[in-house]
Amino acid sequence: MTDTTRCAWCGSDPLYVAYHDEEWGTPQHDERALFEALILDGAQAGLSWFTILKKRDNYRRAFADFDAECIARYGEADVARLLADPGIVRNRLKIAAAIGNARATLAIREEFGGLDAYLWRFVDGRPIQNAWTELGQIPASTPLSDALSKDLRQRGFKFVGSTICYAFMQGVGLVNDHLVDCFRHHELTG
Repeated sequence: MTDTTRCAWCGSDPLYVAYHDEEWGTPQHDERALFEALILDGAQAGLSWFTILKKRDNYRRAFADFDAECIARYGEADVARLLADPGIVRNRLKIAAAIGNARATLAIREEFGGLDAYLWRFVDGRPIQNAWTELGQIPASTPLSDALSKDLRQRGFKFVGSTICYAFMQGVGLVNDHLVDCFRHHELTG
């Protein structure tokens, strides 16, 4: 696939290319995967996504494969274990946020039936199809990511600022921000 046109941000690293080609921007409806993406996007704050992507398997191991019910029960011993784990970002605030966000996710499940139902209502159940021609056109946040961020924060979520929410929306396919000349743009609009 050397002649395949991709979004330039993914570069040539096989892990990043696979993420771009197989995951990023694909509409996601799996509860565990949505929760994972939300937690990992929060962990990314101040770092590159590639840093987190390289640590994703370590996060899955450390955080019970992103089982929100299990993580919601984490206590101080779990926090200490996570702070000692060199395979993840060892930031006490981000770890506490992941645990708190698991608890808030359980409340969303009670109210809406799941993250899927909660999140996709922000886009009326269908991805927003953008038509960017250059990376510089893609915003860091939008009024919609502002609204999602505000609502999540009101529900007790942490590390869910508007920029993090927009990156999350891109990753799980709430918006299609592949450039129009990228082969994935057409796949995700067709």
